[in-house]
Amino acid sequence: MIRILTDSTADMPPPLHGHPRIEIIPLKVITPQKTYLDRVDLDAKQFLNLLKTSPTLPTTSQPSAGEFQAKYQSMLDNGADEILSIHISSKLSGTISSTHAAIEEMPGASITTFDSLSTSIGLGMMVQQAAKALDAGESVAEVVKMLGAMRDQMTIGFVVDTLEYLHKGGRIGKAAALMGTLLNVKPVLTLIEGAIEPLDKARSKRKGLDRAMNYIAEKIGTGCEIALGIAQFESLEEAEGVYKTMHDRFNCADAYIAELSPVIGTHTGPGVVGIAGCPMP
Repeated sequence: MIRILTDSTADMPPPLHGHPRIEIIPLKVITPQKTYLDRVDLDAKQFLNLLKTSPTLPTTSQPSAGEFQAKYQSMLDNGADEILSIHISSKLSGTISSTHAAIEEMPGASITTFDSLSTSIGLGMMVQQAAKALDAGESVAEVVKMLGAMRDQMTIGFVVDTLEYLHKGGRIGKAAALMGTLLNVKPVLTLIEGAIEPLDKARSKRKGLDRAMNYIAEKIGTGCEIALGIAQFESLEEAEGVYKTMHDRFNCADAYIAELSPVIGTHTGPGVVGIAGCPMP
């Protein structure tokens, strides 16, 4: 069987957790007291409490090359004929570099890596479509071609309550230009070629989410069938409102809401809502 390995930043539809084809390698959330494995020994509720009580902002780290090598070997030993390894953007994490270093130590192993140039909901949607394609009998090469098209067409908009977490975590990118200008407004951000960039600023969270949805309409239109994903951290009611509005405006398929991983939540903070749309493969 062809198996998929992704990382814990992938916000996938709940039914995909436990899918026989998919395994997940965790990133790490690091505090002075303890290092947590993302989504293994730290869930969203525990993480929110950690954010509220920790005197310093947690940091994050990718799996090591050795951890990837051990994971790949375990998958191969347990029936994987080939592995497709789909991961967080190389512009946001060193995870892909760790995969390459691991594979160099495994000559002859049939492992293909794919840099999603995304994370969270965008990465989760790619894993979702890859699993569907492999279940339908497509080859790894065919799936990688499909993922490349998704990567090129994926449109993401997200609204955070504050830029503080992105700034302190070093992932703010060009959105740093908005620092100091956002007293009573909400930053609207996007991912461009895998890096965070500013999209707009809005006077309220609602207006910011409207701008993010309009951005998806501008980029991919409303006439085609789209895959839709929404990620949230302590913003479920707002995410549900976005879900309904997107269904009213677009022809949505494979649509779902997911909870943001603690690793990504470290950089966005609570209150974030992210929206990803892509023409159906």
